Amino acid sequence: MRRVIFNQKGGVGKSSIAVNLAALSAERGHRTLLIDLDAQCNATQYVLDDAEVEATAADFFEQFLSFRLLTRNVEEFIVSTPFPNLDVLPAAPELRELESRLESKYKIYKLREALDALDDDAYEAVYIDTPPALNFYTLSALIAADTCLIPFDCDEFARHALYGLLDTVRELRADHNERLEVEGIVVNQFDVRANLPKRVVQELRAEELPVLDTLIPASVKMRESHERATPLVYFAPQHKLTQRLSDLYDELQAG
Repeated sequence: MRRVIFNQKGGVGKSSIAVNLAALSAERGHRTLLIDLDAQCNATQYVLDDAEVEATAADFFEQFLSFRLLTRNVEEFIVSTPFPNLDVLPAAPELRELESRLESKYKIYKLREALDALDDDAYEAVYIDTPPALNFYTLSALIAADTCLIPFDCDEFARHALYGLLDTVRELRADHNERLEVEGIVVNQFDVRANLPKRVVQELRAEELPVLDTLIPASVKMRESHERATPLVYFAPQHKLTQRLSDLYDELQAG
């Protein structure tokens, strides 16, 4: 299963959700790949801290801009993390510099082709973190994925943007990836004490939008987890935020 975590709005927790779901998958014994396509490298830093890597997603994409007949398989750009069963295709700031060239040469299918070429038993789950923009890398991820998760933070501006996001996924499915499905809208940083988030969630569900049952609360523990470069299932396994993320993982698996 390949899941892409997607929202054009920044600050909604894409990287946090991608990394922690991938870590939960790995912790439960599934060989898992995390792909970071965001030049900010948040997901990469979350699992590798400041470790030096020899190859990145930027190197993977850059090879398709040359005239070489032979290209390296995506496995050669993947590195192990300190966490069992969890590997990562790390991001790099150079992704920004490559974007316009990749787009102009229409390399939009290269990620899907690379993942399709992996051995069937290489990874049981793939999680793809995307930039806060509908750009070349986000489109590449959506074309390569089976499902799409949309983090949502109950902001009124984010609500208006949500309809456009769903339209984007429908259009992309029709034109490029017929298997792509919206797996659900993940309500993140939910404040149970505030009336607005509860009302927004109720209204979205009344509109029959695919809002998932599990609501992810806001917690300083997430920031501490970032600082320690350790996903929550390893950093604070008994914390309520970890439990809610585990509930989200189970809900997705059951669906």
